[in-house]
Amino acid sequence: MNYKGYAIVMKKIEKRFPGVHALDQVDFYLKPGEAKALVGENGAGKSTLIKILTGAYQPDEGEIIVFGKKVEKMTPILSEQLGISAVYQNLILANHLTVAENILLGNEKSTFGFIDKRFMIKRTHDILDQIGYADAIKPGQKIGELSAAQQGMVAIARALSRSAKVIIFDEPTAVLADREVRELFRVIHQLKKKGISIIYISHRIEEIFELCDTALVLKDGRVVGERPVKETSEDELITMMVGRELKKDLYNPAKKIGSEILKVEKIENEKLKKCSFSVKSGEIVGIYGLVGSGRTELSRAIFGADSITSGRILIDGKEVKIRSPRSAIKRGLGLIPEDRRQQGLALKLSVKHNINLPIYDRIGRFGFIKLSKETENAKHYVEVLSIKTPSLNQIVSNLSGGNQQKVVVAKWLASQSRIFIMDEPTNGIDVGAKEEIYELMNDLAQEGAGVVFISSYMPELINICDRILVMREGRIGGELQREEFSEEKILSIAIKSENNNETEKVRE
Repeated sequence: MNYKGYAIVMKKIEKRFPGVHALDQVDFYLKPGEAKALVGENGAGKSTLIKILTGAYQPDEGEIIVFGKKVEKMTPILSEQLGISAVYQNLILANHLTVAENILLGNEKSTFGFIDKRFMIKRTHDILDQIGYADAIKPGQKIGELSAAQQGMVAIARALSRSAKVIIFDEPTAVLADREVRELFRVIHQLKKKGISIIYISHRIEEIFELCDTALVLKDGRVVGERPVKETSEDELITMMVGRELKKDLYNPAKKIGSEILKVEKIENEKLKKCSFSVKSGEIVGIYGLVGSGRTELSRAIFGADSITSGRILIDGKEVKIRSPRSAIKRGLGLIPEDRRQQGLALKLSVKHNINLPIYDRIGRFGFIKLSKETENAKHYVEVLSIKTPSLNQIVSNLSGGNQQKVVVAKWLASQSRIFIMDEPTNGIDVGAKEEIYELMNDLAQEGAGVVFISSYMPELINICDRILVMREGRIGGELQREEFSEEKILSIAIKSENNNETEKVRE
């Protein structure tokens, strides 16, 4: 076969890890200027394939051809030299350095042993100008001062500074608000027009139809199909990914909503302004807001991770003082944080240890753990949540993103929480795992728990919630009942200028 017409060819790629056949005879072809989606469930092999292309992993078998030339051994440095660059969900940027220093890191120009800062500023400005961000982002700004969307643009600019011909986008919209997503899409379309090839990985299937020319589907490390995007549908891709059709409507109108179990009254701190809301048993209450609106800060304040300066929290009608996560856990609260890897898991510990973390004081005595109870408990929740792991002793960092998320959920189920605060629980997980999370929320509500579901993705809130609260500027700016749900109404509250200090009830 003549490979000269392709930017990337990966032929019969094999990769095995202990107990896992990660890639099984995978073929991948990418043409110059083509945008190809790489889709599949968590653990399907997408990340492994990309890590082989960028030199982070070596394949056990197979060959890689880049712009017609076979590569005997791919390394990260060689991958970059060949024009392959990646923009990851967890951006690898140095927050303490400037935009210019991040973009040109390793490619600085020096004169007589001194960094030529004037050159760096001009070069950075020119690169940012290519993607329309020369006015919005300044070369001298520190990365830590930028929004998530702006940091993403810096990562793209860094790729362009290295003359990237192929750019990999791995879940780039996971932490972006809708307006920021539109801006990212504009830039990606612009890159395509310049002949740059795109590999796009996202669990938001609708994005693939807006950006990509073709979609390659992986399942259990194998290619199960490839389709031109114009000749397929969301339903077909999802069925190929998960091997079954997913439910269209996940809202459970039959669940019984009981009495109020959580009430938050006018809580404040430096990020929050008189936030008030309530949750009843059996109820799923959604919280939406743009980046910086205070969604995560609200969850942390309720859970005792951040202090509050005024206001109060009531559980079952009684005021409680929650000054730490430990006291929140004792009162039946569980928090699935937005950053599961940094805040929700002990990555170097096993699945078994992570699941039992909140309850070791209950399954131990005099400092000794009942090992049989520890194993029994972990095994139960691995089965209940269908967590894919070779064993209970598997280090949790080795699991796929979706299975890591399930371990976080299992931890709070094991702690017998009654109030679940879930901050972006479906972030970065596949459509099949998302459905399982939604069904779990319904199950929890059916059993009388209260669920607070925080998300920046409006369709999933609309699909499952009883009510949706909308945050802006650190306060709850409005509330919608289920019969009022629409993306237009939610967004109008989120971007509306601040009128008063109290929650506004939005009606027809």
